[in-house]
Amino acid sequence: MADSSFDIVSKVDHQEVANAVNQAAKEIGNRYDFRNVGARVELSGETISMAANSEERCKAVLDVLQTKLVKRGVSLKHLDYSHDGEPYASGKEFRLEAGLKSGISSENAKKIGKIIRDEGPKGVKSQIQGDELRVTSKSRDELQAVQRLLKEKDLDVALQFTNYR
Repeated sequence: MADSSFDIVSKVDHQEVANAVNQAAKEIGNRYDFRNVGARVELSGETISMAANSEERCKAVLDVLQTKLVKRGVSLKHLDYSHDGEPYASGKEFRLEAGLKSGISSENAKKIGKIIRDEGPKGVKSQIQGDELRVTSKSRDELQAVQRLLKEKDLDVALQFTNYR
């Protein structure tokens, strides 16, 4: 019987991110506590920018955005905050920026490969292919065991399992 395999990837659904940012912007425009504080959130390319006239309001904008992202099924692990997630003063307003991360870095790929080697079933092999990992085994049950194992681990990246054959 041929080997079964699947790929471990970390990809951002840009349409869902755009929808979440639009929903957050609409809520910020309608909520009473955001009136006259210059609060806004916008997506430009791979960066989400948030701004308000106080640090607390900027953090509240971030909270609204995070809520909308989670409701749309986008992991918060895809966000890479500038300035350690703390709003910074820029003129008369406070700003916070979050870049979108996709792909598995080589150090995280090595860490995932080590977890599979050390704690996974014996017949499973993994190999790094660019910014994703291919996991192969003779048994599909072993592949499902690897998926369960990785879902239980608290890793720095959001993982999706694709190309299951």
